[in-house]
Amino acid sequence: MTDTIETLWEDIYGTAYPDRKATLLELLEERSEQTTYVPSETDWYQTGVVYSLYVDLFADDFHGLIERLEYLEELGVTVVWLLPVLESPMVDQGFDVADFSSVRNELGGTEAFLEFVEAAHNRDIKVVFDVPINHTSDQHPWFQNARESPDADYRDYYLWNDGTEKYAETRLLLKGVSDSNWTYNEPTDDYYFHRFYDVQPDLNYENPAVLIDMIRILTRWQVAGVDGFRMDAAPFLWKREGTNCENLPQTHAILQLFRAAFDYVSEGTLMIAEANQEPSDVVDYFGNGDECHVAYNFPIMPTFFLALAENDPTYITDELDRLERLDVPDTAQWFTFLRVHDELTLEFVSPDERHLLNDEYRRADDWDFRDGEGISGRLYDLLETDPDRVLLAYSLLFSVEGTPIIYYGDEIGMSNDRRFFEEMNEKLGYDDSRYLHRGPFDEERKVAAMTGDDPDAHTIWTGLQEMIETRTRNPALFTEQPTYRADNGVFVSTRTHGDRALSTYTNVTTESRTIDGIDLDGHTYVWRLSDQQP
Repeated sequence: MTDTIETLWEDIYGTAYPDRKATLLELLEERSEQTTYVPSETDWYQTGVVYSLYVDLFADDFHGLIERLEYLEELGVTVVWLLPVLESPMVDQGFDVADFSSVRNELGGTEAFLEFVEAAHNRDIKVVFDVPINHTSDQHPWFQNARESPDADYRDYYLWNDGTEKYAETRLLLKGVSDSNWTYNEPTDDYYFHRFYDVQPDLNYENPAVLIDMIRILTRWQVAGVDGFRMDAAPFLWKREGTNCENLPQTHAILQLFRAAFDYVSEGTLMIAEANQEPSDVVDYFGNGDECHVAYNFPIMPTFFLALAENDPTYITDELDRLERLDVPDTAQWFTFLRVHDELTLEFVSPDERHLLNDEYRRADDWDFRDGEGISGRLYDLLETDPDRVLLAYSLLFSVEGTPIIYYGDEIGMSNDRRFFEEMNEKLGYDDSRYLHRGPFDEERKVAAMTGDDPDAHTIWTGLQEMIETRTRNPALFTEQPTYRADNGVFVSTRTHGDRALSTYTNVTTESRTIDGIDLDGHTYVWRLSDQQP
C-alpha cells in the first residue's frame, strides 16, 4: 500500500515534494494506529437502502436524529446519507464549509454527532456524509487569510488571477445563479476562481499542502467511525488552462490517493463520486476498482421520468444497454435515485428530451433551475400528487441495478415547501429553486402516513416499505445483475440466484397489459418472487 501511495503522489506532483510525501505517510501510519472501528463487511454498500437527509430539517439536531433512528429502521434504511453537517455560514445549505474539522453547533456539535454515529451503528445502520472536497466557504480561515495579501500563508490554497480570462473553456455550473467563475477580491485587486457560488472559492490541489490537509481531515473522521464520504464536486479538482477543467488525469489520481489513504488506515470506508457527467466519464471514477466504490447513476435518472411521460420503457432499457457496455469493475456499485437534494438534472439528455421533460414536469416557472437544464421539485409534486405514479416510479427504481436512495420525506409524499423556498431565497439573496424541495420534514404527514389517516401518504409509505422489505430479505438476489426488457409498454426486470428468481413488471402505460401471464392495469406494477426460474 505504501508503494501505491508513493506512486500516486508522484503521478500528481512528480519528485518535487519529497518532504510532503513523507509527511503524508507518517500521517497515515499514525491514523492506522488510532483506528478502533472497522466495519464487519467491506462491501456493505452493495445491498440495502440509502436515506438522504438534512439533519436540521429532518430532526432539528443529532439528538433528535438519534430518536428518529427507530423510524428509519422501521422503513428499512441501512445507510444514512447526511447532507452537509460541517461548520458553515449556510449560504449553500452547508456545502460552503468554514471548518472541515467540526460539526455545526446548532446540530449539537461534534460530540452529539459521534453519539449519533454510535447509536446508528448499534442498529446496523451505516453513516456517510458530504464533503465538498473541491472548495471551501469564503469564511474558512484558509480563505480569510489568503484574500488579504499575495504573500499570505494560505494564498496558494486557492486560485487567483489578475483578470477573468483564465480557464475560459470552463462551463458555468449554476446558470442563472452565478454568471461567472471569477469573483473580484478587493484587498489584493484581483480575482479568485470558483465553480459554484461566488462564496465558494475553489481549492488549489496543485499545492500539495491542500491534499495533505484534506486527507488529514477526512481520515480523522474515518477513525471517529464515519463509514464513508460523498466526494462532492469530484470532477473539478484539477484545473489546467486550455481545458474545461473537468475529469483531468490528476483529478483521478487525487481520488485514487484518497482511496489508498483510506484503505491504508482501514478498509471498508466508502468513497462516493458525485460526478454528474456523461456516462463514459462517470464510470472512470470507479478506476480499476481503486478509485471510488460508488458513483451516482445520473444517466439513468431522467429515463425514469421520460418513460412515465411518454408511456415508453424503452427510454430505460436503451440507457441500461448503453451502461452495460461500459467497463465497470465488479466491486463497483451505482447509487440510483429518483430525487435527491439537487434538481432533476437535464444536462446530458438530448435537446428534444430536455424540451419534453420541461413541458411535462416543470409545472411552474419558478421550478426552473439553470435556465432549463434542471427542474426542481418534490417527487410527489413532479408526479402530480398521484401516489400510484410515485410507487410506479419507485418500482422502476428498485428494478434496476444499484443501491437505491430515498430522499427524506418522499416516502410519505411530502410536497414542495413554497414558504421555505421564498424565505431562503430572500435570506440568501440567490434565486435557487432547489429550496422548493428542501423544506422541514412534515411530522404530521409522517404520523398520518403510518396510521392511514392520510390515504395518499399511507399508500406511498406502505408500498415503498414493501419494496424495501423485499430487497432487504433477498440480498443475494439484489446483488445479481438483472436482465431487462421492454414489452408492450411494460418494463420487465428479472434477477436470478440459484433456483430463486424475482421478476418485476412495471406498466408505464395507462392501458391494461398482460405479460408472462400477469395482468396489469394501467400504471400498476407486480413483483413476482418464485423458487423456480421463469
